[in-house]
Amino acid sequence: MSSSLSEISKARIPEHIAIIMDGNGRWAKKQMKERSFGHRAGVEAIENAINACKNIGTKYLTVYAFSTENWKRPKTEVTILMKLLVEYLKKETSRLHSKGIRLNALGDITKLPEFARKELVKSMEQTKDNEELVLSLALSYGSRNDIKDALVRILGDYESGKIKKSDIDEFFLGRYLTTNEIPDPDLLIRTGGEKRLSNFLLWESAYTEFYFTDVFWPDFKEESLYEAVLDYQNRERRFGGLK
Repeated sequence: MSSSLSEISKARIPEHIAIIMDGNGRWAKKQMKERSFGHRAGVEAIENAINACKNIGTKYLTVYAFSTENWKRPKTEVTILMKLLVEYLKKETSRLHSKGIRLNALGDITKLPEFARKELVKSMEQTKDNEELVLSLALSYGSRNDIKDALVRILGDYESGKIKKSDIDEFFLGRYLTTNEIPDPDLLIRTGGEKRLSNFLLWESAYTEFYFTDVFWPDFKEESLYEAVLDYQNRERRFGGLK
C-alpha cells in the first residue's frame, strides 16, 4: 500500500472526481514520438484513475476525452482518436463490467462517427446495471454547448406547457444537462500544467475544488490521484459560508 493511500481519510472521500486529461501530445513530443503515441498512452492511463478511485471508494469518475473544439483538429488526428475510443471499448468493456463499473457518456454523441457511436452504445448497454463506479466519458462535449442545448429543451417544454416559471430554481437548469444523472464534481484535476477549465463542466463546478499538476496525463499514476485527494482533504469547503 502506498503511503499516500494509507494517509487518505475515509471520512472525506470525494464522491465525484472529474479529470481534464491534458498533455498527451507534449508527452509524446518529449519522447520524440508522434502525437498518436501519446494519445494511445493516454487511453491506457485511464486504468490508473479507475483503480485509484475504486481503492478509495469514489463512486463517480468523469474524464474529458474529446471536446466539441477537438473537431477542429486535423481529420487524421480525429480519426485516430475515434479508432482509439473503439479499441478501448472493445478491449476494456468486459473488464469494466466484471469490476461493476457502469460506462456513461456526456455530450452530443450523435456527432461521433457511426462506428464509434455504435460501439459506445453497446458498451453502455452492457454495463448499465453496474453500481460500483460510474465512469463517464465526455465525448463531443462542451459545457457551453450543453447549456445551450438545455435551454432549447427548456424553452420547448415551456412552450408545450410541461413547465412553468414557478418551477425554476437554482437547480432547474442542471436537470436538463447531460450530467443530470451524476452529482457535481467535488474535485476536478487537470494534468499537463495548464490552469483553465477549457469549457468543461462550467455549471457543475460552481463549488468544485480544483487541482492542477504539471504531470502529463500518460504519467499520471494511481499515486498521483492519491496526492490530489490528500490535497483536497486538507482544504476547508465552506460553500460560501463560514467555518
